[in-house]
Amino acid sequence: MTMATKNETSFIGYDYQNVIVKCSMESVYTDGYTIFGWVLEETSNTISNLGSVIMKFKRDCNIRNKDELIQLQRQFEVCMSEIETMESSKATGAVVGAYLMSVIGTVSLAGSVFTYRVEVLPLSLILSVSGLACWIIPIFHYWGNRKRKMNRLVPLINQKYDEIFWTFDKANALLTE
Repeated sequence: MTMATKNETSFIGYDYQNVIVKCSMESVYTDGYTIFGWVLEETSNTISNLGSVIMKFKRDCNIRNKDELIQLQRQFEVCMSEIETMESSKATGAVVGAYLMSVIGTVSLAGSVFTYRVEVLPLSLILSVSGLACWIIPIFHYWGNRKRKMNRLVPLINQKYDEIFWTFDKANALLTE
């Protein structure tokens, strides 16, 4: 969206952009969009998306090297999207595995109760012990898998941040020409 203001001496047109980001990434987006020539006008909390913020930016529509800046900005947005995806996937696999083991434990305990009622005591004991184990083991399973996943993802996330800083350098060079 483009809008214009008129001063007594000159006419300045502005481009406007609203961006919805997670609160934890707000400062990175503020720094990023500033590098691409945007000025942060205001931020406001979203009603429908808890933990997110609406950031409102404006930029002079006659900025130098606008096409190149737009291309670099898109590259920045793609990198940020990939970082957010990697951040959210850190615990996803561990949570799914822990839930599945807990469900198996619950089914095993239910089987233990049913076998106890029909007086098959040895099978009932085996099922109850395995059910309780399947309730305790997911705790350690979750933390172990989460740590392994984090160790794998942290270098990739850092690589994406390096790519973002490279785009910042390119954009800064375009703005200071």
